[in-house]
Amino acid sequence: MKKLYIIVILFFIVMVSCKMKVKKEIDSAGEKANDVIVNSEYSEIEPTKPEETEFYEPVVPVVGPATNGKIPSDAIILFDGSNLDGWISAKDSTAAKWHLNPNGSMTVNDKTGNIQTKQNFGSMQLHIEWNSPVEVQREGQNRANSGVFLNGMYEVQVLDNNDNDTYVNGQVASIYKQHVPLAMASVPSGEWNSYDIIYHAPEFNAEGAKIKSGTLTVLHNGVLVQDHVEIKGTTPYIGWPKNPAHGKGPLILQDHRDNSRVSYRNIWIREL
Repeated sequence: MKKLYIIVILFFIVMVSCKMKVKKEIDSAGEKANDVIVNSEYSEIEPTKPEETEFYEPVVPVVGPATNGKIPSDAIILFDGSNLDGWISAKDSTAAKWHLNPNGSMTVNDKTGNIQTKQNFGSMQLHIEWNSPVEVQREGQNRANSGVFLNGMYEVQVLDNNDNDTYVNGQVASIYKQHVPLAMASVPSGEWNSYDIIYHAPEFNAEGAKIKSGTLTVLHNGVLVQDHVEIKGTTPYIGWPKNPAHGKGPLILQDHRDNSRVSYRNIWIREL
């Protein structure tokens, strides 16, 4: 009987010890979790009332949404199909010489050169729509090739890739020669594609050295194809990316000089 009594006591001691060990491990894990989730900007004193974690400034501006064909109420319209007054030749700053179409679009005028906005922009939200010709001509990089250049130097590729393979860091919706798109989301040739682009410009110090890379997020026909990718520099056809210091710059649309016949419409931006 005495032996049984000793065994019961030992069992009880072991169980209590295990529970204390488990509790200690849980407490330790909890402390580590708290260390991870508490950001350094917060006070070490834990709030005890909900209103202590609520704030009411800055007041958020009200913007009319982009629904049912409308554009945001604070957007800058760069092209609405009525004229090319907001655009000039990127080559010599003369009037833009692209074709203005009755359907509210404009089409690349072969060998007249790139066009650019008269206004300069930095970080932005950009909406732009484009299409390639219904009649398929050429292949590879010579089929409906154009490009959208942010800040005048960072290209999001425009290309008809339907049944038309090319190098993947130069296909449609690539950041040219830098980032391969996550998906190929093109509509059939001749139909209208859309790009919705979030661009954050790079930052440079007083000496002209880059201190923070720019980023690009791209949705192609509503599909995320570039997810906040780092802009490594310019997007040249030949050579490595370069990082010249710059401020705001124009939005440029490319004439690839191959009779691409790419058309654009409904272009607007929101400055960020």
